[in-house]
Amino acid sequence: MNKANWLVSKRALQVLPALILAWGSITMAGLAYSAQESRVTVGVVNVNTANLDELQLLPGVGPTRAKAILAQRKSQGGFRRIEDLQDVKGIGEAMLKKLRPHVILSGRTTARADRPAVKSRSSAGR
Repeated sequence: MNKANWLVSKRALQVLPALILAWGSITMAGLAYSAQESRVTVGVVNVNTANLDELQLLPGVGPTRAKAILAQRKSQGGFRRIEDLQDVKGIGEAMLKKLRPHVILSGRTTARADRPAVKSRSSAGR
């Protein structure tokens, strides 16, 4: 191996671990995102009484956004209109449109997480 090839190989070995770590982070983030997005919410969440776990049943709401909803609810004494959710950091018009079918302001939270039906291998070929 000549000196030029050896230097290129040495540099590649120095960069390779960083690339592997970066790829792993991207892949893991994608898996977490996929897991959350594949969840289907059945029922409704009362944003005025829901706890942290119940708020996370809402589409696009993870722990951080659920905590922000709880903080906003506490600071303003509850939500009077569904549109008041736009006062929460990270909830704009598009997010509100996703949330609207799953949110109520009074009554009982009935939401639960369901996974979409997955075809079994035996029925997939039929």
